Amino acid sequence: MLAGRRRFPHKPGMAANAPALPELIDDGRWLAHRYDETGDSIQFRFVPREAQRSMTFLTDHEIGDAPLAVHSRADCVAEAKRRQWPTPRLIFHSAYCCSTLLARAFDVPGVSFGLKEPQILNDVIGLQLRRVDPRQVAAAMDVALLLLARPLGPGEVNVVKPSNLINPLLPLFTAMRTDIRGLILHAPLETFLGSIARKDIEGRAWVRELMWKLIQLGQAERFGFTDEDLYRQTDLQVGAVGWLAQQAIFAQAAQNHSGFGTLDSETLMARPVECLAALGRLFDLKLDADRMKKVRLAVHLSQYDDETSELCHWHIPETHYLETWGDTRAYDGTVTIQQPLITPLYNGKSAHEFLAAFSDTPERSSYDILREYWARPDAGVAARQVLLKGAMTPIVRNELTL
Repeated sequence: MLAGRRRFPHKPGMAANAPALPELIDDGRWLAHRYDETGDSIQFRFVPREAQRSMTFLTDHEIGDAPLAVHSRADCVAEAKRRQWPTPRLIFHSAYCCSTLLARAFDVPGVSFGLKEPQILNDVIGLQLRRVDPRQVAAAMDVALLLLARPLGPGEVNVVKPSNLINPLLPLFTAMRTDIRGLILHAPLETFLGSIARKDIEGRAWVRELMWKLIQLGQAERFGFTDEDLYRQTDLQVGAVGWLAQQAIFAQAAQNHSGFGTLDSETLMARPVECLAALGRLFDLKLDADRMKKVRLAVHLSQYDDETSELCHWHIPETHYLETWGDTRAYDGTVTIQQPLITPLYNGKSAHEFLAAFSDTPERSSYDILREYWARPDAGVAARQVLLKGAMTPIVRNELTL
């Protein structure tokens, strides 16, 4: 089948075949996804390594309806403390500093894996924002760190990159895990503000939200601004204050805890191999940083010109799914055809067209590619059916019965 957009292939609800808690705790594919303060319980979702690799962040939106298992926090803590996993390494960041790209670099089977903004840590900051009992915040943080330490593979160490909203809780991290090792990664002020400006209204809304949460957590008061002062500032002025508030948090953490190293994004981009080698030493991981030198050509197909694009030789603008023809298959095998609503606004290319560029007929459109594929003798009837009815009969897959 052609490369199309796919939902995470699992049905919703409590998984009928979810293992018992001891086996689940030992299986890192069961991600500790959410903390439910009402039931004082942990929601686990089954998210294998390959699925996590395809996700930008480990959020509800991207994980979707993956199989679910729920256990009480107390039972999870008791079971997890019977194991001896190393404390996860952490990447604290300012945002707009290539932190997601760096987290992906720690996907080294047998050595480490990078967890990108797990939702359970956002739940912890949510408790703090709602000013719940500090003991409950600490309990939620403790179970999150215990469960995020569970490796996906034998001998691996997890490297966790939380959302930057967690930064005000840095003192809690160090108080609860004295052996913590972490990187404090930030973008220089000009880079940070430039990234916000380039994202236009999305970036401006994001920085306003960041500032509001920093106000709620008492991080803006140290500069003498009132809420009204901040309200009257421009979006980029608010961004600068938000950047400064995070820098104050970072400086205090780096000064008070010897397990932290600091790095700016410009140095990371200019000297990636040396930076990865230094991070391997900081995190006590055996990383082969020299493998980055062996990449002769890197091409990034994406709707966003982001931090990954900056490390690649070419960035190819990708069409939105409403701009191109495509196909997709649901978990039960049902196939449907993706039909465009508009022509591409920015001369982008679909995944089909991008791959066709490396074939003998590189000039084909996504429509031509799709039509050619589904016009095969064994697919022609199904293709006509899907255009008329919106879906075609599920295709039998030869999966092994386990």
